[in-house]
Amino acid sequence: MARKGGTLGNVPSEYGFEWKSRIRYGRYPLIHIAVGRGADGKIRVARGVIAIGQFGVGLVTIAQCGVGFLFGIGQAILAPIVIAQVAVGVIFGVGQIAAGHAAIGQIVFAQYGLAQAGLARHLWSMTVKDPEAVEFFSHLFEASLTSFGLK
Repeated sequence: MARKGGTLGNVPSEYGFEWKSRIRYGRYPLIHIAVGRGADGKIRVARGVIAIGQFGVGLVTIAQCGVGFLFGIGQAILAPIVIAQVAVGVIFGVGQIAAGHAAIGQIVFAQYGLAQAGLARHLWSMTVKDPEAVEFFSHLFEASLTSFGLK
């Protein structure tokens, strides 16, 4: 971890790491990794086709907190398809708290939900076994096994 410059309170004014690939897609690097703060004291945000960091925005985002325009993985992520502790998926979310058209988690908010508890039009939980949810997630599980060559 590099430290340069003065201080911002008790925090060094620049610490962390930033790297961008030379390959670009339009204005964005193929890969952007950003962690920590810049010399101006602002939090670095990874912005790229693949964004990796504490905060990230990209087609694919791997971050503590971020937005993925296709897929995201992290702690708190918004993306069409997402795996996160707090997962807000437009299509599919998996997480401790998950939302999406279909969601799997401890607590879910979805059209189709598989959870310990949740709000879903079709919920498969510890206390509720909506037949449409059971069929949906059983088919999803079977299709996943087939896709990965496990069946």
